[in-house]
Amino acid sequence: MEEQVDRLVKKAWDKFQETPKSKRLMIAVSGIPGSGKTTLAAKVASRLNDLWHKGSPGLASDPGIAIFLPMDGYHLTRAQLSAMPDPNTAHARRGAAFTFDAPAFLELVRKLREPICPETGTIYAPSFDHAVKDPVPDDIPIATEARIVVFEGNYLSLGKDEWREAAELMDELWFVDVEEEVARQRLIKRHVKSGVASSEEDAAKRADENDLINGKEIIQCKLNVHEVVQSKEDREWQPEAQGIDKERDT
Repeated sequence: MEEQVDRLVKKAWDKFQETPKSKRLMIAVSGIPGSGKTTLAAKVASRLNDLWHKGSPGLASDPGIAIFLPMDGYHLTRAQLSAMPDPNTAHARRGAAFTFDAPAFLELVRKLREPICPETGTIYAPSFDHAVKDPVPDDIPIATEARIVVFEGNYLSLGKDEWREAAELMDELWFVDVEEEVARQRLIKRHVKSGVASSEEDAAKRADENDLINGKEIIQCKLNVHEVVQSKEDREWQPEAQGIDKERDT
């Protein structure tokens, strides 16, 4: 697995060297729930910043050149789900494509795609508060210095509506492929550990009736991507090994 990460980091770094200073390199990492896409995106962003700091030593507070940007913040709020024609289904299926604010996500991508100039200011993206289960507006600052954006989310290579438009604005589309049963077992463990499910039986029901249904749409409607990464079951690929073990709806 580490060999795949090393290769992708090198590819991104080499591509960044060819990117004009007025432009951002934008990479979208997608995959079904439980695929390991969060781990991959976070690792790549971190290692790109390590390369940046080695080549440009400066203040310890320098955040680096790359930012990891999950799409969790584009969940519709619980209030918005409750206002839908079928609120019970909307809440039960939270995490499906229709429960995200795709137009707002596309707007962010378009802003980041605009040329960087002296007048360009910090752009803000929403985060997701897992304690209250709702987005936090304008919580993630994307400075002009953040010239590599590593997006992460289920639907970043989905060939539908605004998702397709956003994907077409990316420089690289990476898809993390995983066997369904491997993803299912990861999801069961995650849901129990996070407290979202009270038992493995409940966690399996959540995985089968929501997560993996979403996964089928993600695979069936996937655009052509630049890279397919094989997610395997090894310790270094586990979220908890990266300090990012938390319940995720994406």
